[in-house]
Amino acid sequence: MINSVMTNRRKRHGIDTITVRGFPGDPRRALVNVGGRVFSAATGRSGRALLKREGDGATPIARMSLLYGFYRADRLPRPRSRLAMKPIPSSLGWCDDCGHASYNRPVTLPFAGGHERMLREDGLYDICLVMDWNIRRRSRNMGSAIFFHLKAEPERPTEGCIAVSLRDMMWMLERVHRGTAVIVMP
Repeated sequence: MINSVMTNRRKRHGIDTITVRGFPGDPRRALVNVGGRVFSAATGRSGRALLKREGDGATPIARMSLLYGFYRADRLPRPRSRLAMKPIPSSLGWCDDCGHASYNRPVTLPFAGGHERMLREDGLYDICLVMDWNIRRRSRNMGSAIFFHLKAEPERPTEGCIAVSLRDMMWMLERVHRGTAVIVMP
């Protein structure tokens, strides 16, 4: 009886854990395991790091929860997901200015501090999931805008995020939920 209750709970709530492990021979790539399915991913241009710093290009070795996501409504229909998915307005930015009170927060453009524009032309943020890296408990200079987003074609490293193909992202979105843990391994 207990096993059937657990199975039903998992089906109703989706996948609880995503693991991100290094790709053999390339520190800027990873293998992402989502519910037993393994995807190829791009990670930070500096590989993975235990001590993450703003602008270092590293993907943090950490446990981060998925919080919510954004999508480009002008390019894609609303993705099916248990995560809250918000369309990206043209005025959406993300503050990466360590000295600003809005550091590592969404901001409205135009914005005087350092920021990243979320409505990108390169398609990387056509689907962009926000992970709890330095968000709930913010520390200056510990890294901002660490997202789970789409990877470039041809594949290239990220600035510290985790990036997968559109096909893999769509599969994953139907199975994850708010609170799914993304565990980046050393």
